[in-house]
Amino acid sequence: MTSSSLLLLLILIAAISYFFGRKRSEVVAQSVGGVRYLHSLPNYYGLMAAVWAGIPGFVVLSLWVMFESTVIQGIVASSFPDSLKALSESQTNLLWSEINNLRSGVITNASDPALLTAAEQLTALEDRSSILKTILTLGLAGLTGAIGWKLIRPAQKARNQFEAFFRILLMLSSLIAIFTTVGIVFSVLFESVRFFREVPFFDFIFGTKWSPQIAVTADVPGSSGAFGAVPLFVGTLLIAFIALLIAVPIGLMSAVYLVEYASSKVRNVVKPLLEVLAGIPTVVYGFFAALTMAPQLKNFFEGIGVNGVSSESALAAGLVMGIMIIPFVSSLADDVISAVPNSLRDGSYGLGATRSETIKQVVFPAALPGIVGGILLAASRAIGETMIVVMAAGLAANLTANPLEAVTTVTVQIATLLVGDQEFDSAKTLSAFALGLMLFFTTLMLNVVALAVVKRFREQYD
Repeated sequence: MTSSSLLLLLILIAAISYFFGRKRSEVVAQSVGGVRYLHSLPNYYGLMAAVWAGIPGFVVLSLWVMFESTVIQGIVASSFPDSLKALSESQTNLLWSEINNLRSGVITNASDPALLTAAEQLTALEDRSSILKTILTLGLAGLTGAIGWKLIRPAQKARNQFEAFFRILLMLSSLIAIFTTVGIVFSVLFESVRFFREVPFFDFIFGTKWSPQIAVTADVPGSSGAFGAVPLFVGTLLIAFIALLIAVPIGLMSAVYLVEYASSKVRNVVKPLLEVLAGIPTVVYGFFAALTMAPQLKNFFEGIGVNGVSSESALAAGLVMGIMIIPFVSSLADDVISAVPNSLRDGSYGLGATRSETIKQVVFPAALPGIVGGILLAASRAIGETMIVVMAAGLAANLTANPLEAVTTVTVQIATLLVGDQEFDSAKTLSAFALGLMLFFTTLMLNVVALAVVKRFREQYD
């Protein structure tokens, strides 16, 4: 039985356990004078019965699915001949691909007779694993479900037990985000360390030439590659800066108008239309930037006598990206400006201030933490954008501050380096993880700055 089918069956068992657990609580309540003499409501007894029936089986199923493939492949790999055990990581991956192709019938002839044996052994082990997984999961669900059903009695503190279980469940859910972040950091960090063993750290951080294409033979010119990331950082910051120049003023002024000046009828129409921009796929923005914005900018600047304007430019990508992130600034600023107490506005008006003076001197300072948070969120979004840059700014790693020239960004190069069937043992591929580490560090610093600003100014207005 497949894992998804087992999961659905566990849900069904838990639902049945809830029904019978609730019924049993009502039955046992008759012996003590009725439901009102139970410690908890019948629903809690049913919920605890469902927890006993479903959770242990779910835990076993999750652990089995998590480690099944690794254990089976380890058993099969232990039976490989010595010639196959000595292969490199990339060669081993190709070996497993061939074994899977043999099992699925994509290929019929193996490069090594041992692979046919391995394919047969892998199929047999997976069949046994599936049978054992089904028996163990359903058997455990039935056993623990019977225990939970048996524990139902009037004195059982079912409500307290279920609330304790739910509290643990909430805590584990909150830890998932933390563990995911830690896993991302370490997975990127370990691969980055491998990269910096081949390329010096300072050459990567301060190098001004980016050419990660490594030749197959060392006698080819430029075979060692160049991994100076400065052009990528400059291109990323240039496009993000242009985008913020567009998004921040428009977003803030839109928020101020909708909150302080617009009628409720206008606000109910304009705000949803403005937020539609956030739902447009980035590839659509990329089409718009490549087919409309870039040619128009090129024609405009050439028309006023500016020569050397590239058909792919940082300005085109930045302008369209700025339009895309306007809702990030506008919506958050709208929310925090709306949250400013009206008593502050009334006090300002009572002292004779005009509406514009109230906005500048009272509303904006009070809403500053949220506004800064929205701007930094938009900055993180701009730094992490890929599709618009690929289609409108190009792939050339030019070290320039001219927005009319083609540039590239960190995210674009990461996507380019990891496209296709890559081997994770060369400096070219590992450089993508080093770029990812730098990008993660940059966005982390932006978040730290945002938290510092929010903490400082929030104390002033609490």
